Amino acid sequence: MDKKIQIIQIIGIIGAIIFSIFVLTSPNDPIPLPEPTSISKSASVIIIAENLDKPRGIAIFDDRVFVTEKDGLIRVIQNDILLDSPLATFRSVNVFDGGLLGITLHPEFSTNHFLYVFLTYEEDGNLWNKILKIEESENKLKNVEIIFDKIPASSFTNGGFIKFGPDEKLYVGTGTVSDSSHLPQDLNSLAGKILRLNDDGSIPDDNPFSNSPVYSLGHRHPQGMTWDDDGNLYVAEFGPEKNDEINLILPGKNYGWPEEQCSGDETFENAILCYDPSIEPGGILFYTGDKLDFEHPFILASMRTANLYQLDFDEGLSSQKSILSGIGRVRDVVQGSDGSLYVITSNTDGKGFPDRTDDKLLRILK
Repeated sequence: MDKKIQIIQIIGIIGAIIFSIFVLTSPNDPIPLPEPTSISKSASVIIIAENLDKPRGIAIFDDRVFVTEKDGLIRVIQNDILLDSPLATFRSVNVFDGGLLGITLHPEFSTNHFLYVFLTYEEDGNLWNKILKIEESENKLKNVEIIFDKIPASSFTNGGFIKFGPDEKLYVGTGTVSDSSHLPQDLNSLAGKILRLNDDGSIPDDNPFSNSPVYSLGHRHPQGMTWDDDGNLYVAEFGPEKNDEINLILPGKNYGWPEEQCSGDETFENAILCYDPSIEPGGILFYTGDKLDFEHPFILASMRTANLYQLDFDEGLSSQKSILSGIGRVRDVVQGSDGSLYVITSNTDGKGFPDRTDDKLLRILK
């Protein structure tokens, strides 16, 4: 875009009313999306970029925002302007939940300019995922390397979220190939796992299972991950129409899928939050900035309920409050270097009701 679009600030009660109208409207009778609203009277929302095509992930470095589009493009927004030329274009498979998905930056991106992405492809009639390490220079592709391959893929439960942790290891959330598959319980399969890798794709010596990239198992469809100040890893994942989970991930532990959903079997780890009905959680963030005044530190994107929430895992679902609504499906949220939040919508993904300017990248700031 050539300029920022400032959105009118509205107090929380109006945002709540708008949200309730949107959620209770039948999908067969959609209404136009209302203006984005924030419950914080000290915060404002700016639309940074429009007309993104099925965006999936965000990564930020200084004045640049990198956004993946499912059909294979890495878009760059610099100084709040969407550049005409993508950083890279990859051939991706055309399935609902596959394509160019997660993106993250190397912890030393300022010097090595390495980005990592999760990409779905088809080979001999089978779907697979691989992790690419990309070297960029001034928003141009310089080099691409496959560092990890042959992760089983799925048309509908593909996982695909990747992030570097505070230990500078690469964490990868992989999905199950189908809801009838027991591969998430198989340590010899990469499906339905949280993987932990070195930055070159090799296996860390201190992983919980010897010579294995598997960090935890028994996952269905991981969608987001974050770490708190103590280094604890939290993962948000889809359930099958209900029982979406937020899990505290411990090395070597089993989270139950498909044998257990949420809790109830002492053989598996219990979810710390369980959503029934589903909210379709997306990105999750532990907020560490001082730019925005939140009651609770965890920020969660939701696609089905079309909301950005703040919540406290110690207090449970009773602490969940809306930060932003009225923009449709919310796919991912990340924190900028100045403490502001960046959010992408997911209204062009085939399950939303896009307007003529969807999808959007927005920034929440004071």
